[in-house]
Amino acid sequence: MTLFNKEQIYYCGLELDRAGEQRKENHWVNQQLQHDQCRIFLLHNNRNLMQWNRDSNEMPVAVSHQRVETEAILPNLESMVFLGLDKDIPLFAADLSARDETDILDLPGEHDLIDLREAGWLLSNQEAALLAYARGLLYWNRHNGYCSNCGSIAESQQGGHLRLCTNQQCGRMHFPRTDPAVIMLVEDFSNPDQPRCLLGRNSRFPEGLVSTLAGFVDPLETLEETVEREVFEEAGVRVDRVSYQASQPWPFPSSIMLGFRARAVTTEIKVDGIEIAEAHWFTPKQLKTFGEWGDGGEGYCLPRRDSIARYLIENWMAEVG
Repeated sequence: MTLFNKEQIYYCGLELDRAGEQRKENHWVNQQLQHDQCRIFLLHNNRNLMQWNRDSNEMPVAVSHQRVETEAILPNLESMVFLGLDKDIPLFAADLSARDETDILDLPGEHDLIDLREAGWLLSNQEAALLAYARGLLYWNRHNGYCSNCGSIAESQQGGHLRLCTNQQCGRMHFPRTDPAVIMLVEDFSNPDQPRCLLGRNSRFPEGLVSTLAGFVDPLETLEETVEREVFEEAGVRVDRVSYQASQPWPFPSSIMLGFRARAVTTEIKVDGIEIAEAHWFTPKQLKTFGEWGDGGEGYCLPRRDSIARYLIENWMAEVG
């Protein structure tokens, strides 16, 4: 098994003091917001404010503003989250989805609202992880304004890392949720001289894009059982020797991708034709001829560079290719 290297997987390894104990005090969070070097990252409908010219060779850059620059458009604390401390500099993120996006674009500087999925792999590791963190935390807060137990308003607490039901008879605490999903590279060594891996195209994928299989964990199911079930449901292939590889935060919108390898017991492919449009066995030699996601070329292409699917494929190729 290849040793995990966080530098090879996007959206993880964030070097930030999340101040888990300090943020429990609301007055401390408010003090950080008033800090003269406080930086605020702005989002609008899940798009991060970045500086990036799609037509140039420049790298995207995360854009932040100080409170004094954004005072006129900042929401109340309900729509803001505390991200943490970067060498004692407080970092926040603000959800401005309720505002007209021109209010944001009119702020000083050259910038645009970018879907992180368009540019994540072009950012530095730290910027990609930071913007993913901001997006994920704001998404959870935006969709959890009411208590799931009694329906009362749930107020933001601890800098947006907790929402507390305002109904004193209920008082339930709600924490950000992360949905576990497995993603697996299935390998076949029935012919030792020609190892193959199983890749498929989800019906939602553009034509030609193939990736590793994946699926969400069911209740009362182990991760290994999920791998076995999902591979059989999606491709009709039975597997064993399920081994963990690495994990990746995936805030699109709120998952943790748990990466595995599995060994094929059977090799006949039977896709359902609904969720999975096609699936095939590929050799390393074939994979090396594939194009890149989004390059507009003909034939098959590999998944995005910021995905753990790409990490699993490239590690497998390096070992057997």
